[in-house]
This record gives sequence, structure tokens and C-alpha cells, in this order.
Amino acid sequence: MIPTLQKKICMLGGFSVGKTSLVRRFVESVFSETYLTTVGVKIDKKTVALPDRTVTLILWDLAGEDDIGSLRMSYLRGAAGYVLVADGTRPATLEVAVSLRRRVEADSGPLPFVLLVNKSDLEDQWAVRDAEIADLRHSGWWVDSSSARTGEGVEDAFSAIAMRVAR
Repeated sequence: MIPTLQKKICMLGGFSVGKTSLVRRFVESVFSETYLTTVGVKIDKKTVALPDRTVTLILWDLAGEDDIGSLRMSYLRGAAGYVLVADGTRPATLEVAVSLRRRVEADSGPLPFVLLVNKSDLEDQWAVRDAEIADLRHSGWWVDSSSARTGEGVEDAFSAIAMRVAR
């Protein structure tokens, strides 16, 4: 029998970077053009099959944070890891993601995380520089591009965080 783990994962990032859309794409395999602002937290779950176990991810989709000081750190209590999301068309959202990581580490210590630079379907409009992404990867970050609209990179990212928290 393959063991099953349950792990709380928080979705963090600035406003309108696609956190909710990524969760919906992952959990329900759907995308909607309709933008709905997350107020507080929305919780979903999905089970990921890994080679030696299954992990049920309890996904806490937190309201967007452009003011780093407004993140309620209590939402992260008990989290096994987190997914940072930035919007490739808005470089300031990458700065928010980097700041959020610093804040989480200062408050909760090192937790497994992945960074998704979302909206790869709009890559011709991206303003985040490849060098910035390369620098983060070089410093040990797991970084990939994604598109909630097309599904690109979504399964890989959630599988990556599942593997990291299942160790």
C-alpha cells in the first residue's frame, strides 16, 4: 500500500498574477477569463501521485499582496510549503514574490517553495528579464514559467512542490 500524506500549501503573490487561475487549472482543469479578486483565503485540494507515495495538497489561495506588510502570516501557520506566483508581464510582481519569500523565511523559517512566472502565453509581452530568472535559478530557486490559460507548466509546478514537501 502506498502511503498518503496531506500537506498544506499556500499560494502567494501580488494582485492579479494568476494564483486563483493556476489553482483552478490544476484542480479543475479549467480556465476562466473572468477576474475575481480573492478575499481572504480560498481552500481547494487535489491529490498528486508520486513514485513512492501520494500527496494530497491542501491549497490555500491567499488574497494578492502588493503591500508586503499586509500578508497575514497566520495563514502560513502549519504550511509545509508554498507556491510563489509572479506575472511575467509585470516585473514589480517578481519583486513582490522575492520580498514575500524573505518575509516567509524570516517568520516561518525555510520552507520548500517553487516560483511560477505566470502568463507564458503572453511571453511576447513579458517585461521580466531572462537574466533575473536565471539569477534566481542560480541561487537555488525552482523557477518555471506557466500559463493558467493553456495549462503550460501547471502540473509540473504542483508536482514539484508535492515532491519537495513529501521528503
